[in-house]
Amino acid sequence: MGKTSYTDTPVHGLLRRVPTPPFGEFKDRHTVYYDEYLKTGGYESLRKVLAMKPEDVTAEVKKSMLRGRGGAGFPTGLKWTFLPPVPDGKSPGEPGAERYLAVNADESEPGTFKDRLLMDFDPHGLLEGIAICCHACKLNKAYIFIRGEYHHQAHVLEQALKEAYEQGIFGEKGVQLSAEAGEKFQVDCYVHRGAGAYICGEETGLLEAIEGKRGWPRIKPPFPALKGLFGKPTIINNVETLMHLPTIFEFGAEWFMGQGVESTVGGPPSYGTKLMGVSGHVNKPGVYECELGIPLRTLVEDLCGGMRNGKKYKGAIAGGVSMGILGEDQYDAELDFDIGRKYNVLGLGTACPTVFDEDTDMVAVARNISRFFKHESCGQCTPCREGSGWLYQLLTRIEEGHGKTKDLDLALEVATSMGSMPGTTICGLADGNNWAVRTIMNKYRDEFESRVTRSVVPVTVSVGAMARG
Repeated sequence: MGKTSYTDTPVHGLLRRVPTPPFGEFKDRHTVYYDEYLKTGGYESLRKVLAMKPEDVTAEVKKSMLRGRGGAGFPTGLKWTFLPPVPDGKSPGEPGAERYLAVNADESEPGTFKDRLLMDFDPHGLLEGIAICCHACKLNKAYIFIRGEYHHQAHVLEQALKEAYEQGIFGEKGVQLSAEAGEKFQVDCYVHRGAGAYICGEETGLLEAIEGKRGWPRIKPPFPALKGLFGKPTIINNVETLMHLPTIFEFGAEWFMGQGVESTVGGPPSYGTKLMGVSGHVNKPGVYECELGIPLRTLVEDLCGGMRNGKKYKGAIAGGVSMGILGEDQYDAELDFDIGRKYNVLGLGTACPTVFDEDTDMVAVARNISRFFKHESCGQCTPCREGSGWLYQLLTRIEEGHGKTKDLDLALEVATSMGSMPGTTICGLADGNNWAVRTIMNKYRDEFESRVTRSVVPVTVSVGAMARG
């Protein structure tokens, strides 16, 4: 870990322009537009990047080991290398050489509100990250797919984008790549508003929505890097991921790697900082920027002022509801990308913990989560479409006291039979439903058993096909 205290030294990262306790006050927050952004060091990293070759920019991002902040945690620089080369004799944007960036600003995962904060107050930070990515990957168009309910944030982005066009960051003026060569690389950027469907947060569902189609996830392969938006090579990155790029090029990959933790299970490290939106039964809910690897207890006790009303900690959904739950004995879980393998959850996800106190009814929590997934299933895959409904019915029956012990086993059987990891669905929505329900039922089994009556299954012994018991 880079440091042992999370309240001594401010982190000069994503929230430098967004006052946040313990280094600032919520009341001082305001939207930073172009002039102020420029005065606070904005677009300096882009100037530095434009003097570099695209492949060198990608190499620096690979070196930093920046992992995607949208949920999966895939190494960003490595993802960029999956793009095919621009066809010989063509420039990006020419017919036959179109290449796109799709920015995932959908953020419809329950309990997640970190990207909203960034778009609210630092929109040019996102636009600078987009420009850096477009240069590195030789992309000629970017689409910011923003959640339909984010009305205010969409207006803020449109205003910032208008300024960026006026200043030549995007548009016909072109971005000056090399003063010596005199080349110009034109990038266009658009805000595309969604219609409120959770499934459009899945990367291929997002592409379908941008194309004006129903938000149904696509079968992979082909993967978006080869055949994505409008059938062309496409990179898909999250808002928070892209906003890390300016700080990486301002301070260097080594600076970024000096924060966070190494992997303890043999996987890629969890370097850098992470926005963690804490909600639930804590005294000071909000979005905090922490080094990856911070223990949940430290986040709650030191930054969030402890549990509300002095109650005891009971559990926490550490990364959006689809990641599953940390139990009563996992209060000290380290919030890094290894959390899934160490604490039996799906993963770190968006790293936005929803914290529960001792009075929380975990049966009601599981039922409410299953209701959400039933409502948001796109219906394309039968196991998800039908299984999510069955899970909701079973958990509703259990919560109302009409269930039997066999219903507990049936609910777990249904849950573990649906999802892309069992290989029964196209996307991971069913996996989120599966892990959320399964981890709650397994880690709070006593609560579920107390709500059902015992099932009596008579057992008979027969000899011969027609014998009666």
